[in-house]
Amino acid sequence: MTTSLRPADTISMSIIVFFAGAAGYSIIEYMFRGYTHWSMALTGGACLLTFYYYLKENDRAPTLVKAAAGACIFTVFEFFVGIIVNMWFKWHVWDYSDQPGNIMGQVCPLFSLAWFALSLVMLLVAGSLHRVRLRFAHENNVEKRK
Repeated sequence: MTTSLRPADTISMSIIVFFAGAAGYSIIEYMFRGYTHWSMALTGGACLLTFYYYLKENDRAPTLVKAAAGACIFTVFEFFVGIIVNMWFKWHVWDYSDQPGNIMGQVCPLFSLAWFALSLVMLLVAGSLHRVRLRFAHENNVEKRK
């Protein structure tokens, strides 16, 4: 889905998506762990922005493929950020060593599955919002023609 947005619109949307990801990731961490770390806000913003750009280029892909791509994006970010913050800087932000199938304690299948489910929910919500926006735009155009 290639759109012809002005550069300023594209930058504005990227900033909005980044901050939505930063806030969303932090809120999820607070809900499930009771705390978060500033590095997770940055990671969440980068993840959602990457997912957003993937979706812009692959809008016709099946929903399950998009959700799988989201899970991969979030898992890859989690792995590499984990290497940096947990192993290099030794900040001990998280440790999945006790989870089956973990890789270096940074990622595990259980959380990749959680990212898949969350990506699926995001896609369904985003799709609904998009349909509402299109209907609203259509109704406004009809009203303007009267």
